[in-house]
Amino acid sequence: MKSVIFAVVLSLPLPAFAAGVMQIKAADHSCGEIAQIIRQNKKVFVRVGFGGRSFRYPPAQCSLGDMRSTASFRDGGGKQCVLDYACIYDPASSYNFP
Repeated sequence: MKSVIFAVVLSLPLPAFAAGVMQIKAADHSCGEIAQIIRQNKKVFVRVGFGGRSFRYPPAQCSLGDMRSTASFRDGGGKQCVLDYACIYDPASSYNFP
């Protein structure tokens, strides 16, 4: 039974474990709409293709072990979006060492 629960947990996407994170598809919105959704919801996971990017607003609120950066992707209309409040993995952070 434990292995079944463990398999189900591993099959869930990682952003599903973070409380209060809204998930949206970049292809369903324009750049302006995505920026507005991030400002309103504070924590958003934007799906882009098979993966995605995590965004936090305000920009200084990234989690421990993450750093703020810019992220670029295409919206639903094919326009290039560049958002400056992406939270990405920081390999230099002391929180990412065991």
